[in-house]
Amino acid sequence: MKKHIFASRTHYAIASLFVAAAFSLVFGCLSRSSNEVRVVRVVDGDTVDADSGITIRYIGIDTPETRRRTSAGWIPTGDLYGEEAKKANEALVMGQKVRLEYDVQKKDKYGRTLAYVFVRENNKEVMVETELLRRGLAFLYTLPPNVRYVDVFLAAQKEARRNKAGMWAHEFHVPSAQACDFLGQRKFVTGKVADTRRTDKMVFLEMEGLRVIIFAKDFGFFEKEGIHPAQDYAGKKVSVFGLIKSYRGSPEIIVSHPWQIEIVDRP
Repeated sequence: MKKHIFASRTHYAIASLFVAAAFSLVFGCLSRSSNEVRVVRVVDGDTVDADSGITIRYIGIDTPETRRRTSAGWIPTGDLYGEEAKKANEALVMGQKVRLEYDVQKKDKYGRTLAYVFVRENNKEVMVETELLRRGLAFLYTLPPNVRYVDVFLAAQKEARRNKAGMWAHEFHVPSAQACDFLGQRKFVTGKVADTRRTDKMVFLEMEGLRVIIFAKDFGFFEKEGIHPAQDYAGKKVSVFGLIKSYRGSPEIIVSHPWQIEIVDRP
């Protein structure tokens, strides 16, 4: 009898542990840190101000700039799609109550609140980042550790590219030797990877007229796809997408996700 009671209690304890664990898992998924605010100002396509006094930077996307800082202060960029992205953002969230969902890192180096932003539209909740990507008014922008929805965002961007929506309706391709002529612009830069090098901190891909950088924080995205950049891109003709910047007088693109590099001369 005692053995039966002991076994029953043991089974009950084990079952209770499983239930508690399941509850904890479900509750944890349902209780992701979030809160609601009202948008009182749209700064640009990926940044807004809320009635609580915070500035919110959308996680996972980057939109064309509407202005840039110079020695004389901020000036308009004249970027058509920067204005289009801002207008689309205004139409989605201006004056609306939105739900903010947070990831691992809640603030950026500028003190802005980092969040996924959801708004009610036609009686359903819409994620603003996904909507801007789907319309071709934003680019996927991965910045670990805030990568919860990266696969969702990538799918939305692929849809926009397929449909030639927004910015994807226009040709972005330039030869790597001419990258210096497009500083400050996002382009697909095509050329042969003449040399590669990997350190603990980054991978370098050297092309004629352009250096491509992949930082260690983003290695995981490539490993997930089974890609070893220093080996797999060596000697290949590739098309690299990104913002062309000047570093120490030479053009470079920083790549944070495999979607930005396509091999264009596969056998």
